[in-house]
Amino acid sequence: MTHLSLRLETIASLVPLGARVCDVGTDHGLLPIYLKQKGIAKSVIATDLNEKPLENARKNISSSGITDISLRLCDGLSGVSQNEADTVIIAGMGGEVIVHILKNCEWIKNESLHLILQPTTSAEVLREFLTQSGFEIMSETPVSENKKLYSVMTAKFTNAEYTYPEHFYFIGKIPLNAEGVLYIKKQQKRLFECMNALENIENKRKEFEKYKFLCEQIEKLLTENKNGT
Repeated sequence: MTHLSLRLETIASLVPLGARVCDVGTDHGLLPIYLKQKGIAKSVIATDLNEKPLENARKNISSSGITDISLRLCDGLSGVSQNEADTVIIAGMGGEVIVHILKNCEWIKNESLHLILQPTTSAEVLREFLTQSGFEIMSETPVSENKKLYSVMTAKFTNAEYTYPEHFYFIGKIPLNAEGVLYIKKQQKRLFECMNALENIENKRKEFEKYKFLCEQIEKLLTENKNGT
């Protein structure tokens, strides 16, 4: 049985039973193999932009004995059609790259489609794009791996408008449990460092005030949680 990292295990746990999965940027192909071995996915398409990782995936799939994973060399979802998948996984890449992939897929705005997204950086860019493009972020799961904190998001297209305060884009729907608080504090630290870097630059006063306000809003949320209110 294929062994997954905690991050990939978390992603796998969010895949609906019997799903038709497309794993974008599959790299080594371990997640598709696992989904088939466990009987979670009905079918799996694994895509990658480059031939080398796709060849690594091909070797791993061959070694596993799984014979029905479709490999596609393409940019994002460009080599996949709408009727081939009901669950799309885009993980292990920056938020801006995930946004690029979503923007360039004509059929992604589909209410029956289940999205599982895991940005390694710039999660706030992805959250802002989703909420301003008719997608609802259904859940977020914080994951700590190799001394790094990530959020695994699930989302779906609802074609509704969502309005959130700006600090939401940095912390999203992360639960206020132990790991969630660590993730939120990490994001707050990033904002605090931006604020400090701008504090003594006169023509950056407006940006300084923005980061200061965001830090205060997040601190308020953490304090309320600590006090149980």
